Amino acid sequence: MARQERVVRELLGTHGRTYADEAGIRLKNTPQPLYRLLVLSHLLSARIRGSIALATARALHEAGLRDPRRMAAADWQERVDALGRGGYRRYDERTATQLGDAAELLNERWGGDLRRLRREADGEVSELRRLLQEFPGMGPAGSGIFLREVQGVWPEAAPCLDGKALQGAERLKLPKDPERLAELAGGTGPAVLAAALVRAAVDEEIAEDTLRRAG
Repeated sequence: MARQERVVRELLGTHGRTYADEAGIRLKNTPQPLYRLLVLSHLLSARIRGSIALATARALHEAGLRDPRRMAAADWQERVDALGRGGYRRYDERTATQLGDAAELLNERWGGDLRRLRREADGEVSELRRLLQEFPGMGPAGSGIFLREVQGVWPEAAPCLDGKALQGAERLKLPKDPERLAELAGGTGPAVLAAALVRAAVDEEIAEDTLRRAG
């Protein structure tokens, strides 16, 4: 087995899990998990540790703020409190406002269903990205995270290995060509591969440990 294949095998064996899965989201093409992924993508896009964003996504779910109707109906302090329980304190007040406004937009424009946004994009990934960025707080980073994670259920987004995933590939001395990376990953889905590469990009120890185990 070539060394690059060993590196990918070691990375996926230890870190081959999507962020949605880690947040407890059983992602499928239905309204609630897609909405929860949108919120997670918003949280992960801030300059805050990924573990805090994941904990906060779980805290929002536990508080019942798991769909856009409930998010919009909650008062601002309820959202602030749930964000705080997850440890999302640096951005809690601004994010509480953005989550409420984004939920209202989703309800009013797409009936609370991101699949309608998908239909509006009509298979164009650039349009998907643009529409996602209409949500308050969802800039290029947030839309990129959403597309990276959703590509397993929205195949038109695949293969989505964004700049952060390709930084991970570079750190692991892997090719930065998405097609070649997909070949090295074998049958592993692109969302899992992308998440594993992102973990190597944001955590130097993960990259070093993977390279060491690959020999």
